[in-house]
This record gives sequence, structure tokens and C-alpha cells, in this order.
Amino acid sequence: MIYTVTLNPALDKTVEIPGMALDTVNRITEMRTDPGGKGINVSKVIAKLGGESCAAGILGGESGKMLEKLLENENFTTQFRFVEGQTRTNLKIIDREGHTNTDINEPGLTVTAAELDALLRELLAELRPGDIVVLAGSLPKGAPQDTYRTWTAACKKAGARVFLDADGALLAEGIKAAPHLIKPNDDELSRLAGKKLETLEELTAEGRKLLERGIERVVISLGGRGALYLRKGSTIYAEGLRVPVGSTVGAGDSVVAALAYAEAQGLSEEEAVRLSTAAGAANVMCSGTQAAERAAVEALLPKVRFSRLRP
Repeated sequence: MIYTVTLNPALDKTVEIPGMALDTVNRITEMRTDPGGKGINVSKVIAKLGGESCAAGILGGESGKMLEKLLENENFTTQFRFVEGQTRTNLKIIDREGHTNTDINEPGLTVTAAELDALLRELLAELRPGDIVVLAGSLPKGAPQDTYRTWTAACKKAGARVFLDADGALLAEGIKAAPHLIKPNDDELSRLAGKKLETLEELTAEGRKLLERGIERVVISLGGRGALYLRKGSTIYAEGLRVPVGSTVGAGDSVVAALAYAEAQGLSEEEAVRLSTAAGAANVMCSGTQAAERAAVEALLPKVRFSRLRP
């Protein structure tokens, strides 16, 4: 079973504003609202791929109830705890004329250590050896920076494989517990390394340092350039696919979803690379944080090109 954890979920309101400009009136031409947050996005994609998952997280207020209601139509189960406050609403602005995607994210609600511990206990009660836990996204106010380190260690002790997708201090703390897989993008890995990493060689070298710390797999997303897939004794570079862009929001989550699905299904390394590359591209073609259909992903699979680099 795959469990996704979103401690700071959101209602994602995606709007289209042709020729958006600052310091003037902008008019919205299209709008949609989706339940969002990185872990929830992962569960949505897993469902489209044909897999099963449970989305866990913390919600609050009327916006939290609306998010939960919107998820009733999704093909996965949920395990939410409600706390005081309001679940945040994030605004995603797409300007097709200017070829830009702008995110404006609210900070979200505040949690206590007791509320986080309660959700963790509920998750651990469900975990079985071999399960996959995806820890993804930002933390709500009140959560300690070492939350992902604590959760990773606890889930590993229960026999689960942990996939971590975070940034900054949250990633730096989380990797101290050696999750099974991490998926930083090139900017996030640069921040972790404390220096700008640009070439494939530089990114690969830094990723290999993380493998030496006990992490089994490091996947480095490179936006339109594709991605690097690292494990001991193997380095694969997958080229980016050229597709019409609907929204880049959730593209990285789609890659994580495909990797988790591939792991749960026991797919080969090459199959996982193809599937995650195609899933990421297919979801870029969608509007908002809706997940691409399995047929759209499969249509892109033959177009995926990758090569093995020197480890």
C-alpha cells in the first residue's frame, strides 16, 4: 500500500489571465479549484495510473471541509485530522501569452506537536512492512523543522520505504534519517549543496554524495532538461519531452507518484524511468493540478529517451 502525507494541504485555485501585468487590473478568463498539496497530488496521479493509495494529512475549517468533499470523487482513501484554523487556498496564475506560471501560496494553519504526533500514530497503526510512505511538501506553522526526520525514522522502523520530496531545511533534516528515495530538483539540490549546480556532472556528483549517506535512490528533476536517476552503480539520464504546457504545477508530484507506483508494482529501473518521465510530461499538459489520464501517459512512453551515464 502507498500512503501519501500532506501536512500543509491547500485548495488550489488555478486562473488564466492573458497578458497578466502588475499595477493594473487583470481579468480572469478561466478558473478551476482543485484539492491540492504535494502528497494529495501524488495520490491523484497514482489513482490515474491504476494504483491504490491513502492520502493522510491535516485539515482545518470550512476550506478543509471543502477540500475533503472534493476528494470524495477520487479513487483513493483518505485519513485526515481536523484542527483549529483554516486550510490554505493557493492561487496559481497561468498567462499563456507571456508563457508564465505564477504561484501565490498562503502560509496555512498552525498545528501543535500533539496534533502531529496523533496523526503519526494513526499512520503507523496502518503501516505494514513493505508499504511506501510519501512525505511531501511544506510544513504548517508550529511544526518542528525536523518533522520529516522524525516521521522518516518512525516509518522506516515500521518497515516502510519512505519517499521524501521537500526543500531547504526540511530536506536537509529529512535526509538525516536516510529515506529510501528523495526527489530534489536542480535548484533544491543546489541549495542543499550550498553552491550552484548546473552541469549533469556536477548534479550527479552531488547526488552520489547523498547515496553515500544511506539513501537508496536519488532522482534529480531538471525541468525541461529531463531528470537524473541515481542509485548505487547506476546513473540514468532521461531527456525531457517536448509537450504543450497547460500548467507546470504538480509536474514533480507526478514524477514522485509514478516512481512510487513503479516501486509498488515491482517494475524494473528502466520501466520506472520511462513511466515517471511520461507521467511528468503528461501532467504538464493538464490544467491546474488535475491528473492526466493513464492513456495520455501511455501515449508518451514510446517517446521517452534515456541513456546510462558513468556511475
